[in-house]
Amino acid sequence: MEPPARARRVLEELGPTFVKLGQILATRVDLFGPEWIAEFGKLQDAAPAVAFEELQSQLCEDLGSSPEEVFAEFVREPLAAASLAQVYRARTHDGRQVVVKVRRPNIRPAVEADLRLLAHLAEIVEVEAPELHRYRPRDVVRQFTISLRSELDFAAEGRNAERIAGNFFGHEEIVIPGIYWEWTGERVNVQDYIEGVPGRDFAAADAAGLDRKRIAQRGANAVLKMMLEDGLFHADPHPGNVFYLPGDRIAFIDFGMVGRLSEERRFELARVLHGAVKRESRVVVDVLLEWGGFDGETADRESLTSEIDALIDRYHGVPLKCLNISTMLSDLVGILRDHGIALPSDLALLIKAFITLEGFGRQLDPDFDMAGELAPFVERMMVAQSDPRVLAQRGWGTLTSTLELLAGLPHDLRRILHSASQGKLQLQVEVSALQHFGDRMDRALGRLAIAIVTAALIMGTATVMTVERASALLGLPSLGLLGFLAAVAGGIWVLVSIRRGRKD
Repeated sequence: MEPPARARRVLEELGPTFVKLGQILATRVDLFGPEWIAEFGKLQDAAPAVAFEELQSQLCEDLGSSPEEVFAEFVREPLAAASLAQVYRARTHDGRQVVVKVRRPNIRPAVEADLRLLAHLAEIVEVEAPELHRYRPRDVVRQFTISLRSELDFAAEGRNAERIAGNFFGHEEIVIPGIYWEWTGERVNVQDYIEGVPGRDFAAADAAGLDRKRIAQRGANAVLKMMLEDGLFHADPHPGNVFYLPGDRIAFIDFGMVGRLSEERRFELARVLHGAVKRESRVVVDVLLEWGGFDGETADRESLTSEIDALIDRYHGVPLKCLNISTMLSDLVGILRDHGIALPSDLALLIKAFITLEGFGRQLDPDFDMAGELAPFVERMMVAQSDPRVLAQRGWGTLTSTLELLAGLPHDLRRILHSASQGKLQLQVEVSALQHFGDRMDRALGRLAIAIVTAALIMGTATVMTVERASALLGLPSLGLLGFLAAVAGGIWVLVSIRRGRKD
């Protein structure tokens, strides 16, 4: 098997926490090549169902009574079983159909133990394998930890769903399941049951007389609105999280993983898009380097600018219908990977969602025009960023921050002078090359010491071998034989150490 496939199999065998980790890695198109992303995307969040009796006591505790008493009808056979939860169907006493999502019992301690292991492993990787530092293992684990803990809290999923539903108030074509807060908490989530055509069943959508072209357009507009206007978006808009309803309406479910874009991030995104449209590659490069945490001295700015300029030229003037957003984004993140630039996690989620959305749209409608759907949002973003009130608000915020910095400057100087007067002011200079040289010297001296001891043992053993009355072992003087064995072991260790040192 190829390395990406082996990595996927390892994650599957390690259990639910690592399956979730693989799903997060599938969003990091800025860190991994297409073959890795494709393999991570195959990780299915599925698991054998747990017997209802194993989670019955926990469910009764969360609901306040047995599910048969709380609901008019409760089906004990699960609708679906995932690594963190199982889903059951029920009917309330007033006749509403609902689903009950129950967290698997005792899953949190196991997940927390895995998260601690991953955090420790990330620290080891960053220290012991500098060549893997570009993958930012600590940042990836930190992002994963936040995401997984949020998924474990089913009340947080309910809050996400309600916020997104509020953003779509008045949009009758978009349906978000309602949350029943009287029964929803950290370990259980009760929400409306969505009865419609599953997102993967295109034949059923055709049989129901639904307009797939219209559905693709409405779905794209909904997700783009979440991303670029609301700043809170469904981070995994694949067909399994979508249902088609009569009237060409669309229902989104499963808001355990959402992405957030701050107003500042959306402004930066507008700068990138505006720079690409105006063919101002240096503006695009400035924002990309800022996202990657680079400055002008630590990045090959000229090379990056040249490649971004070539990318913009390649797609400039291409008719919108012929423009493939997924290919363009893949080319962009490929350039970033080549230059060791990792995007912030929110933007990595955004790009992954963009690519998923366009692929889903083209499945629904082969003529789906993602660029055409994106254009009006970009235009509105540019107009909004140029609004005098927005400019004034941004300028006022900058002025306020500057004044706060100036106001705190005397206090900061006083602390520095006080530390200097007490001899507590320290200057730390870290030279990684010297540190590496020192480590190599330590290893070399260690080998030299063992070699000297080995030589001494050989000489001592030769002397002991000449003693005639010494106690014998296997026909040889025992001390001499033991010394000889110790010398052989020391010699082998020195040879192996030298060989490993050459590989390093």
